[in-house]
Amino acid sequence: MCRTMLYKMVVLFVILLNSYVTRASDPDPVQDFCIANTESASHAKQCKNSSLVTVEDFVYAGIKVPGKFGPTGLSAVSVNSNVFPGLNTLGMSLVRADFEVGGVNVPHFHPRATEIAFVLEGTIYSGFVDTNNKVFAKVIKKGEVMVFPRGLVHFQMNVGDTPATILGSFDSQNPGSQRIPAAIFGSGIKEKLLEKAFGMSSKEISKLKKKLSPH
Repeated sequence: MCRTMLYKMVVLFVILLNSYVTRASDPDPVQDFCIANTESASHAKQCKNSSLVTVEDFVYAGIKVPGKFGPTGLSAVSVNSNVFPGLNTLGMSLVRADFEVGGVNVPHFHPRATEIAFVLEGTIYSGFVDTNNKVFAKVIKKGEVMVFPRGLVHFQMNVGDTPATILGSFDSQNPGSQRIPAAIFGSGIKEKLLEKAFGMSSKEISKLKKKLSPH
C-alpha cells in the first residue's frame, strides 16, 4: 500500500473517530446489563452479581405520584441510575415534572444530555435558547413533544387552567442539571461582579442571593 493511500486512510479514520466521539453520550455497555451494586462502598458503580439479579431490578415505581412542590410551583422527580440501579450503563434516564397552575421550571440546562419532553397533561409554554441567544419557544399541549439540545438553556411554564405533567427523557444515565438563577445568585459569586454584570444595586443582589442560596 502506497504512503499516500495509507495517509488518506489514517485521515479518514481520524475524522470518523472524531465524529463518533463528539456525537456520543454515555459509553456503550459491554454486557447485557450492569445492575449497580448499591451496597458497594466503592465510588465506581460495581455490578451486582448476575445470579442475584431479578425482574424487580428492572422495575421502578417512584414516579407514580408527584413529588414535593417547590416555591415556583414545580415538582420534579428524577429517575436516574442513582435511584434506579437498573439504569446503570444503559445511557438513559427520566424525570417526571408536575406543574401547579402558573408553575415554572426556571431556565436551566443539562450538561451531559439532550432531553425530549412529552406532555402527559396540560398546556405548557416551553422553549430553549441557542448560543446565538435566539429563543425557540411555543405552547405545547397534551400528546406533543419538544426536544432540548444538550447543554442549551431551556424552560417551561404551565399556562393552562389546570395542573400539568411532563415526562422528560435523557440520553444519559446522569444528565446533570444546573438551574441558572441558583447558579448565579446562590453559588457564592462575589457581589461586586454580579452588580456590574447585571447593573443591579448591592441591596438588590443581596436580596436575590438570600432568596436563592441553598439552606
